[in-house]
Amino acid sequence: MSDAPAEVLPTEEIDLAAANQIIDKFLTLPGNLMPVLQGIQDEYGYIPRPTIDLVAERLNVYPSQIYGVLTFYAQFHLKPRGKFIIRVCVGTACHVQGAERIVDTFFDKLHIGHAETSPDLRFTFEKVACLGACGMAPLAMVNDDTFGKMTVQKVEGIIADYSQRPMK
Repeated sequence: MSDAPAEVLPTEEIDLAAANQIIDKFLTLPGNLMPVLQGIQDEYGYIPRPTIDLVAERLNVYPSQIYGVLTFYAQFHLKPRGKFIIRVCVGTACHVQGAERIVDTFFDKLHIGHAETSPDLRFTFEKVACLGACGMAPLAMVNDDTFGKMTVQKVEGIIADYSQRPMK
């Protein structure tokens, strides 16, 4: 056993009223853990630690079971994410059309890397294996907006556009 001190994670203080309302909505539904977690993620943008404890208590499941679900499904996030999720496809069709240059340009302009979120929680950037629109390669998406035939010249305009949009 290591003599290193155990890592102490900071506790978050959040308003649990919304989480309680979500749990109330699905409380009597059989198999309610997934819709409860999806509702919490929709509300908070991720699954905050205090909500895991609340869900465990109210649904009478172990927190370890909840973590099992949260870490199995890629749709769930345990850290805050940006309002605008930028995804750049690096699949074969996009790769041969210069996707890596586009990725590098986003990194340079946003000052964040893959799977990172800007400090102001405006942007999260992700490289993805395929966005399923190879005919539009190279391809980027910001939330549900699609940008086909991407170029490095378009990156700055996309960032400027989403930087001006409200956060709420």
